[in-house]
Amino acid sequence: MAKLSNDAAFVEFKRVQKSYDGENLVVKDLNLSMPKGEFLTMLGPSGSGKTTCLMMLAGFETATHGDILLDGQSINNIPPHKRGIGMVFQNYALFPHMTVAENLAFPLEVRKIGKSEREKKVMRALDMVQMGEFGGRRPAQLSGGQQQRIALARALVFEPELVLMDEPLGALDKQLREHMQFEITRLAHELGITTVYVTHDQTEALTMSDRVAVFDDGRIQQLAPPDELYEAPGNSFVAQFIGENNTLEGVVTKISGNHCVVTLDNGEEIDAMPVNVTHAGERTKVSIRPERVEFNKERLHEDAHTLKAEVKEFIYMGDIFRFRLSVAGNDDFIVKTRNAPDAVKLKPGEIINIGWLAEDCRALDA
Repeated sequence: MAKLSNDAAFVEFKRVQKSYDGENLVVKDLNLSMPKGEFLTMLGPSGSGKTTCLMMLAGFETATHGDILLDGQSINNIPPHKRGIGMVFQNYALFPHMTVAENLAFPLEVRKIGKSEREKKVMRALDMVQMGEFGGRRPAQLSGGQQQRIALARALVFEPELVLMDEPLGALDKQLREHMQFEITRLAHELGITTVYVTHDQTEALTMSDRVAVFDDGRIQQLAPPDELYEAPGNSFVAQFIGENNTLEGVVTKISGNHCVVTLDNGEEIDAMPVNVTHAGERTKVSIRPERVEFNKERLHEDAHTLKAEVKEFIYMGDIFRFRLSVAGNDDFIVKTRNAPDAVKLKPGEIINIGWLAEDCRALDA
């Protein structure tokens, strides 16, 4: 089989559908391609279809319609153990009666790799995850974080070109989880492994991925690098699902190129960038990130529309100050500012003016 060039698709879903009952589709006409070496995260709420896609790629589920290709070859009819894919699960799935080294040797034995070669590969995989001294222990003698490292080493030990991870950090505490996020990303990039990672944790997706596919209702709503997803959400679902977001509802009253004016439901006007609204009279939800809202007049464009806001609550969060405001009928409008030496601490009850740059506020589908 001819190998693909570096810029060609290494993993490809072509018009893939999945139904469990023959009527309702949990994955609807999925088209997705990723190059070799990419770290792609499938992100979405429960029931959005992301895990089903991962399981079809692994071979544990069969596509109802369409084609899944790996390195240019259809793998629809190839059983899981012959796909050469590494898997890491949330529950680790380690064999309790085997030592750590035996757990890692198992996938090599299945592939008929000789004893001395097995031992070399096991030691190398353990060193990769900084667990070289733990080969003689059993899983029950390890902490959750150590077990997760071993599960990762076992997925890497036979040097697969593709590794699939299904919520692998879900059982870990916050600090360890964040440490493992960086470890997994570093290893994937150092070893040049193509990785498909499934999570419902948006921070995890933004931190770890080259690209993120946001799933909802069996479809990819947006596929983009993390900064683009956060800064430029393509629709209301993505804006609400990725990061914190303020929403105000109204009607588009004027569109001119990449600028529009929205009249909010309380009659006030704001500036925004039209994203998926096309004409005056259309209802819209405008989306603005808390850190892009400005109450310092000197930082606002002189032509920017401003809104009156009442400070409802001040929350000290260490590195940032968080304010809850009442704005245009929305009592949960959030503003964040950095805890800098010159930062202003607004007090509950204060009436202030807020505004933003038009390009930071997006007029999305209602």
